[in-house]
Amino acid sequence: MTEKHFIEDLKLEGQRVLTRVDFNVPLNDELQITDNGRIAAALPTIRYILEQGGKAILMSHLGRPEGERKEHLSLKPAAEELSRLLGQPVTLAPDCVGTEVETLVKVMQNGDVLLLENLRFHKAETKNEEEFCKSLGKLGDVYVNDAFGTAHRAHASTTGVAEYIPETAVGYLMRRELQFLGGAVADPVRPFAAILGGAKVSDKIKVIEKLLEKVQTLIIGGGMACTFLKSQGYEIGGSLLEEDSLDLAKELIHKAKQKGVEFLLPIDLVIAERFENNAATKVVSIEEGAPDGWLILDIGPKSAEKFGDSILGSGTVLWNGPMGVFEMETFSKGTYAIAQSLAKATDNGAVTIIGGGDSAAAIQMSGLSERITHVSTGGGASLEFLEGKELPGVSAIQQSK
Repeated sequence: MTEKHFIEDLKLEGQRVLTRVDFNVPLNDELQITDNGRIAAALPTIRYILEQGGKAILMSHLGRPEGERKEHLSLKPAAEELSRLLGQPVTLAPDCVGTEVETLVKVMQNGDVLLLENLRFHKAETKNEEEFCKSLGKLGDVYVNDAFGTAHRAHASTTGVAEYIPETAVGYLMRRELQFLGGAVADPVRPFAAILGGAKVSDKIKVIEKLLEKVQTLIIGGGMACTFLKSQGYEIGGSLLEEDSLDLAKELIHKAKQKGVEFLLPIDLVIAERFENNAATKVVSIEEGAPDGWLILDIGPKSAEKFGDSILGSGTVLWNGPMGVFEMETFSKGTYAIAQSLAKATDNGAVTIIGGGDSAAAIQMSGLSERITHVSTGGGASLEFLEGKELPGVSAIQQSK
C-alpha cells in the first residue's frame, strides 16, 4: 500500500468524506448495543476527518436484512452510541441513497457527522450494482475505507464506489489491521507461534499451509482438533469429525515435521455426555479417548498448560479460533486459559494478535483486550488475508486513481 493511499495524505477541509465503517455491532432484544468495540475502533478516523474540517458521511451494514428494510436492523442505535462517544450530534439519514440523502449531505457544515442507514436494506449493495455504486459515489468528494471486517467482500460500499470518487484512501483502523496482520506474516518477531481453533479443518486448510511456511509452532484446538486426533488413531467418540479431511490432517502433520515445525495437539480433553452446559463431564487423556457417544467440547488443563508454555516462549503469537465451546461456561476454561497466556506473553514483550471472530469475542469476555497487542475487527477478512488472498476492499483503494 503506497502512502498516498492513507487518509493523512488527503486534503479533507471542506470535503465530503464518504467513509465505509464497520458498525455491524451485536444488539440485544431491546435493540441496545452489547459491545461497542467496532464503533470505538472507527473513532480515530472519524475524529481525524472532523479535526481536518471535513464532513464525515459514514456508511455501514448491520446484520443480514437481505435487501429489505427491517426496522430492528436500523443503524439508529449505532448513531446514538457514536454521538455519545464523539460528544456531538450524529444525524441518521432515512436511507443510504436517493434525493433525501443527497439533500442532507448538501446542507452539512464542516465538522458535521451523517450516518447513512443500513446499506444492506438494498440488495444492490451486496451485488455491487453499478447504479447503486454511482448513487453512493454522488455523496462524496473523497472515499475512505476503514472497514477491515468487510474488506474481503466485493460489495458496492467496499469496492464499486471507489471507481466513482477521484480520491481514495484507507483509514487508521484499516492501516493498523494491515500492518499487524501483514507484519505477522511477512516479518514476525521469532519464535512465531500460531494457535488455530474453531470447528472445521477444511475452513482453515489454506491458513495452515501458509502458516507452516512461517511459524516455529502450530497449536491446534477446538472442534478441528478432533479430526487431527482421529487421523492419529485416537478415539473421539461422537465428536465433530470431518471424515473427508482425515488424510489431509495426516498430510499436514507430516508437512509440519518435514519443515521442523512443532505441531501441538491437545494431550487431554474435556468430554461430555451431551452437548449441554450442565451435562456430565470428565477429563481424559488422548490415549484414553472419548467413549462412544461422548463429545469432546474443550481442551483439558494439561493441554492448556502445555500450550501456555509454548505461547510464553514466543516472540509473536497469532490466535484464531476458540479451544472449545466457550459460549458454555463448563467448556470455556481452555479458551480463557489461552487468553490468559496471551495476555502474559504481551506483558513479557511478545507481539500478540487475535484474528477477529470468536477469539476476539472470547478476549472481550475475559476482559483482557487491553493486554493484547492487536485484536482484529475482522474474522473472515483476517483469515483470507493470512491465506495470502487479495482483499477486494484494499485492492479497490490501491487500484483507484
